[in-house]
Amino acid sequence: MKEPEEPRQEIAEDSEEKKQAQADFDQGKVFLDAGDVTLAAAAFHNALIGYDQLNDLNGVANAAVKLGDICLAREEYAPALSHFERADAICAKEQDLSSILFLKKKFIKVRVGLKQFQEAAAVCMDLLDIYSGNNNPDGAVKILDTLKDIYLQMGEPGKAADALRTVASIHTSFGHKRTAESVRAQADALESGRR
Repeated sequence: MKEPEEPRQEIAEDSEEKKQAQADFDQGKVFLDAGDVTLAAAAFHNALIGYDQLNDLNGVANAAVKLGDICLAREEYAPALSHFERADAICAKEQDLSSILFLKKKFIKVRVGLKQFQEAAAVCMDLLDIYSGNNNPDGAVKILDTLKDIYLQMGEPGKAADALRTVASIHTSFGHKRTAESVRAQADALESGRR
């Protein structure tokens, strides 16, 4: 989801509609930075409508993510999910892999907020596959830590311990012996019922 760029149809870059949608989006960012979430939501909503009318998919995706973030911050998980799904569909169509990864992390937060822990864990596993396939140990460690927390919320300390043991093995493979030992001790403590 790059910031709104070229329009999809015969829309003049300097058209009044395009300028207004961009102005609404920019105003939403100003309101958000100032901490006025209500006005930011209204501005992003107006931008979303404008970009939608212009068929500017990048603009729609960016506005939808901003609205999703606002909903997430308000713990309004169902509307957040809807906004993120809309942005995700656009990113998938555009094959924008970095934005898809970015959105997967938001999906995890939404699913946890909705207490849909199995779905959150499934998204974590998708990310783990991607990070492993791209040789990204830092990303793998971070997502395994998130997965551990999800398993604990599910009441599955054994699975949480397994996630930590995988983290320990990653640290071992990079020669981080003390960190690996510490993480293994955390895993053992989880499995034995201590936190």
